[in-house]
Amino acid sequence: MSQMSAPPPRGRIHRAYHPAHGGPEPQPAPSAPKPKPDPAPSRWAYRMQRLMLTPLFRQALRIGVPMALTLAVGTFWFADEDRRAQFNTTITDMRNAIEQRDEFMVKVMTVDGAGKEVSEDIREILPVDFPVSSFHLDLDHMRDTIAGLDAVERVNLRIRPGGVLQVDVTERVPAVIWRSGLGLELLDAGGFRVGPLEHRAQRFDLPVIAGKGADGQVNEALHLLAAAQPLTIRMRGLERIGNRRWDVVLDRGQRILLPDTGPVQALERVLALDSITPNGMLERDIAVVDMRLPERPTIRMSDNAVEELRRIKAEELGAESR
Repeated sequence: MSQMSAPPPRGRIHRAYHPAHGGPEPQPAPSAPKPKPDPAPSRWAYRMQRLMLTPLFRQALRIGVPMALTLAVGTFWFADEDRRAQFNTTITDMRNAIEQRDEFMVKVMTVDGAGKEVSEDIREILPVDFPVSSFHLDLDHMRDTIAGLDAVERVNLRIRPGGVLQVDVTERVPAVIWRSGLGLELLDAGGFRVGPLEHRAQRFDLPVIAGKGADGQVNEALHLLAAAQPLTIRMRGLERIGNRRWDVVLDRGQRILLPDTGPVQALERVLALDSITPNGMLERDIAVVDMRLPERPTIRMSDNAVEELRRIKAEELGAESR
């Protein structure tokens, strides 16, 4: 094939067969047929197609690459100290411009549901300088601070339209006076401390309980006081004995010793005995009514009654001997 494709020598024979001298037209050499292209992708194209079918890879291209570029640009931009300072100043100015708007300013505080003393205590423990932005008020911390007052049972804080900090307070209602080694204290029905009391005369309308652990049994004490309504005029109070049981203390030094279980029922039995006794059992010269053993009530007479009884017995013996 290489000899046939080589040009003939330029001589007489060449001129005789040249088309210009009447010779035949030269025929092109036959060429090999072109191979058909392979439709299968290349190895790298196949791997790329398989990789693009992976959800994690597609998500990385869609999210990870933009984030990486953004982080790189931001890191490069914030690497300059002057740019950082300018950015911080801009953010601070924008925040102050929003926080100091008039609709976000709190100008006054009102306290509802609290007495004069409690209201003054609330204003004292919340030293807020008005006007102040509502963004600078920590309402949860302020609520916990107010709830820490002894006289406050519940508190609710909210910012009303017009820049008013509304404080709604529910005070504890004193139910009894607790006499302890530290003095007199007011307790509510749940045994929670309401506040100190300087003198008993300030709250004659409240009963008195005493003894160690009495503050933890205020509910039981209130039930006893309710059952002892017929003795209200003579009632001095209730005393907790050994943190186990109660003594009902009456005037003239009389006591009703109640058991540690079923004290209300035992007190009702004493009142029943007092009502059926002529002139009243408790009106007599009795020092103690012991109900600690409900099946065997015991009565102890006072010292004067014992002396009088001895005198009467002695007179009776003297008269008999004569």
